Amino acid sequence: MCGIVGYIGFRDAYPILVKGLHRLEYRGYDSAGIALMNEEKNLSVYKTKGRVNDLEEYVLDKDISGTIGIAHTRWATHGEPSNTNAHPHYSQTETLALIHNGIIENYAVLKAELQKKGYTFHSTTDTEVLVQFIEYIKQLHKCDLFSAVQIALGQVVGAYAIAVMEKGNPDQIIAARKSSPLVIGIGDGEYFIGSDASPIIEYTNKVIYLDDEEIAVIKRHEEPQIVTIGNVRKTPQIKELEMSLSELERGGYPHFMLKEIFEQPQSLTNCMSGRINVEGTNVTLSGIIDHKDKFLNARRIVIIACGTSWHAGIIGEYLFEELCRIPVVVEYASEFRYRNPVVYPDDVVIAISQSGETADSLAAIELARKSGAFVYGVCNVVGSSIPRNTDSGSYTHCGHEIGVASTKAFTAQVAVLTMMALTIAKEKKTIDDKKYTDTIKELQNIPGKISQILDLNEEIRQLSYIFTYAQNFIYLGRGYNYPIALEGALKLKEISYIHAEGYPAAEMKHGPIALIDNEMPIVIIATNDTIYEKVVSNIQEIKARNGRVIAIINEGDEVIKSMADHCIEIPATKECLDPLLSVIPLQLLAYHIAVNKNRDVDMPRNLAKSVTVE
Repeated sequence: MCGIVGYIGFRDAYPILVKGLHRLEYRGYDSAGIALMNEEKNLSVYKTKGRVNDLEEYVLDKDISGTIGIAHTRWATHGEPSNTNAHPHYSQTETLALIHNGIIENYAVLKAELQKKGYTFHSTTDTEVLVQFIEYIKQLHKCDLFSAVQIALGQVVGAYAIAVMEKGNPDQIIAARKSSPLVIGIGDGEYFIGSDASPIIEYTNKVIYLDDEEIAVIKRHEEPQIVTIGNVRKTPQIKELEMSLSELERGGYPHFMLKEIFEQPQSLTNCMSGRINVEGTNVTLSGIIDHKDKFLNARRIVIIACGTSWHAGIIGEYLFEELCRIPVVVEYASEFRYRNPVVYPDDVVIAISQSGETADSLAAIELARKSGAFVYGVCNVVGSSIPRNTDSGSYTHCGHEIGVASTKAFTAQVAVLTMMALTIAKEKKTIDDKKYTDTIKELQNIPGKISQILDLNEEIRQLSYIFTYAQNFIYLGRGYNYPIALEGALKLKEISYIHAEGYPAAEMKHGPIALIDNEMPIVIIATNDTIYEKVVSNIQEIKARNGRVIAIINEGDEVIKSMADHCIEIPATKECLDPLLSVIPLQLLAYHIAVNKNRDVDMPRNLAKSVTVE
């Protein structure tokens, strides 16, 4: 949440900062702002409510010169979206400008103390409190900006990624982080700052990832200095980015979401590459094999995740219990961290996150590690916080995902969980050789079968017109397809703003059936699995009450086709792999309904891609 970008070097800063804001806009898009310092060492802040395009219009008649600057695109936490609440924020004397991602939890106490000392506030944000507090510390202790930031951050409570500039000092930016990501790009005589690598990759592939409670002093013509809040100097570890610039472009698609839906055959191929042998007879995840005793001796597996990743986690539960015979519980990370969960030292905790920066998941990981559990991360972003804070893990390698509503990251997570379950099951000898090799071979067939489903895009687009103005949807599934019902409903409400709920199909009779009438669309996932007949009965119950059924069925299913109002036919696969196929038409249906309603598909209201605050 919120996008941070900064630059110091030999080029004009403004074009770099604005391009970076556009690339980070998926992280927050209710207001945007920029701070620049010109040759006369004057510090100017320009900001406005709205998108980055609005900021560009606002500065048309402003002085945007300078080779140093910081910029921000906001997802509101404290204070509604407005020109005043937008970042950057000035200090009282307008000698400091600061941008911030995160939440300062004790801001109210700090604000009250500063007001007693004569400070006035123009916004309702916690960020303005922080920059005022840093200025107060600087004046009180008569110290430099780095020391003031160090002292101030030692007294604040909460999460932050910040960048600070000081009037009259055109050769320095101070950056710091705690529980919110920040990366520094190392160029040739220039430096870049970003909430993630997307605004940096065009200029350099060499980066430093700041760790919690680290402060970076970034000066022109000098190596960055990394010092902790506790004043311990760190040696910067320079890493190479794996991201490519093409991942940040739409490539001819009208939206990133549609591009990412269509990338799934390739993203799953990349996910499996190097993990399944050429013959398709063996799958190996080094993160599992290197710690196989932890999994072989696990009392249980605890999966922690949020949102779409939580739905993947439920599929993981079914996979681990069926194939590995290990008991599994799936927890919302936000609930897990705030109750008093029972975690045993012989538990394996699996944390799933697309961004690797989800605040609740990181806090849950810390809790699990304190209990002595072995923690395994499943993540997409190399070098993010979850891989750095877990004992082992697997990257999904699905490529950068920009659309706020996750698509290819979800299927990659499910693929990784499937390969994990197969690897563990083989080591535990809970799966026979034939089922093991048959499942691997069919997993290799999934990208091709997804391509077949994507060929139905126009058919699904036409179907979407019928349901564009529905007020509510119910999604039903059983077994492995129950989590897909949840995911399908989530996709629809995320991007179209239509109310939708997912249920286990058998639970329809325990309440939701009261909602069914001839106005209610019911999406039911009815692939030909072990409980197919039960799903057929559920459809009959819906039709008896005049419900409008959209069924996801296997090719050639004439039984359900004769009952349902509309059918989308997908290829058959193994039951445990069904979710990788059945989710695709639901992604497309949600996308097309949202487009029909003229929604901003890639940046739906009130949402941000990376949830780095509670």
